[in-house]
Amino acid sequence: MAEAPSGQRMTYGGYLRLEELLKLQEGPDGYLPQPCNDETHFIIVHQAFELWFKLILSELKQAHSILNSKKVEEKVMPKLVHHLERVTSIFNLMSQQWKVMETLAPQEFLAFRDRLGTSSGFESWQMRELEVLLGLEHESYGGMNPLKHMRKLAEEGKVSQTILDNFETVSNQPSLRESLENWLSRTPINGSLSSDDNDSEVVSQFVDSHIEAMKDHAESVISHIVEIGHGVESQVRPRMEASIAQAESFLRPDGVINRSRAGLLFIESYRELPLLSWPRILIDSFVELEQSMLLFRNSHARMVERMIGRRMGTGGSSGVDYLDATLKYRIFVDLWAVRTILVKRENLPNVMKPEYYGFNSK
Repeated sequence: MAEAPSGQRMTYGGYLRLEELLKLQEGPDGYLPQPCNDETHFIIVHQAFELWFKLILSELKQAHSILNSKKVEEKVMPKLVHHLERVTSIFNLMSQQWKVMETLAPQEFLAFRDRLGTSSGFESWQMRELEVLLGLEHESYGGMNPLKHMRKLAEEGKVSQTILDNFETVSNQPSLRESLENWLSRTPINGSLSSDDNDSEVVSQFVDSHIEAMKDHAESVISHIVEIGHGVESQVRPRMEASIAQAESFLRPDGVINRSRAGLLFIESYRELPLLSWPRILIDSFVELEQSMLLFRNSHARMVERMIGRRMGTGGSSGVDYLDATLKYRIFVDLWAVRTILVKRENLPNVMKPEYYGFNSK
């Protein structure tokens, strides 16, 4: 801990432990020759990323502690959203940070690239940890299990037991995505709670009414397109019916209603209801967070392509091809998918028990 010597005031450098921090850009112990200016630049940029990752993990773990509970009090929702918004801001900043790396010309990087050995950005355990904490599925890694990979690194002495233990803890608890789904599944739908005796009927009625609204809208769209001569019914109708079937499959996978998705649809459909104000802000916060991660990954891929083209990565990966594959990583899939099946508000039935969702001045 930063501590001022007895009888002396705390200084800026002492508080930040700057003297220690600024000695960490010289490479590993015994690393000779000392890094040139371009390699120092490379080290500092990546160390800065890891510091930001540390803060992201801290924010996400705070958010997780709030959301991963059986009841999330309304009074803590602003704090939960605040944590997520800070993470989004950090990812947006890091996307721009790649611009600094782009000042390193290809030949300047090649001059010291061999000194990296087989080290790879994939070995950033903080990035892997935050992905697991958010809820990225193993399949996204091409079937590679990040926890097994961390155990292998620990066995080889490449990461400490403390790092592995922390990774184990994060991997063995519900992710933020799972916690969000559990929270959404408790959404009061038309005044009905998931614990109510007739909840399944109320939710089923809500889903049916939404599907009917989609069908009515589809008929009006088909009529309009045919009327203005932009298509024929035999071509347009199958596409509209396919979207309705997609909605049915989304809300009733395997013929059984997914209450989490139904709750999500209810919040997105009736966003004007006061009780749903913070829930919809929370949903938007998760969407914005994932969008900022996608932009960060894209900026990373384009920087690497600009620097090394399509050559193999230092860790033996396919380089840019691997990074481009990460652009397909999606965590909060339902939050994006629900937008496909939304219907404009005036075409939806009125909410049952609207007083339940009103302002409460007590």
